[in-house]
Amino acid sequence: MKFLFDLFPVLLFFLVFKFYSDWVAEGQTFCLASACIAGGHAGAIYAATATAILASFAQVGFFWLKHRRFETMHLITLALITVLGGATLLLHDDVFIKWKPTVVNWLFALVFLASQWFGSKPLIQRMMEHGIQLEPVSKWRVLNSAWAVFFIFMGALNLYVAFNFSQDTWVNFKLFGLMGLTLAFVFLQAFYLSRYIVAVEEKGQ
Repeated sequence: MKFLFDLFPVLLFFLVFKFYSDWVAEGQTFCLASACIAGGHAGAIYAATATAILASFAQVGFFWLKHRRFETMHLITLALITVLGGATLLLHDDVFIKWKPTVVNWLFALVFLASQWFGSKPLIQRMMEHGIQLEPVSKWRVLNSAWAVFFIFMGALNLYVAFNFSQDTWVNFKLFGLMGLTLAFVFLQAFYLSRYIVAVEEKGQ
């Protein structure tokens, strides 16, 4: 359930992009207050971007009302979709929204790499050690570096698809490609960890 909640803005972006031309035909205009978006396929990316911005605000607000706290991932997504999505709408140029997945991934890569030099433990260790322990402990650094490289690769791949393929292909890749590659990497991570995991409970015996 949390997985779907985290993907809420991305899913709405995808759905609005795919069906907007069915809802607002070419030659028509969809207006909300003083903001208007052309109908048909030409306006789909802008309608989807506006929807994703509103969905991100709703996501952060709902999470705060339910838990009385904010989640870092949601705030990062909200900030980037507001800035880059806002630029897309104001300048009527989809290049900004196409950069968003890359900025997110490269920001994560920077945080993961920085955690190896600042703080006592790599970020991935702090995130996972409450449930598992690795022996030797140095494997945490290997895993942390692997995630950083993966995020760098994902960011670069997003740019390649965004600027070498059609808008439709990029939107499909944004949801299914990035998510599929992430799940595949998580599976490979689990396979790698299986050789070094020591359960916390076992360790305490």
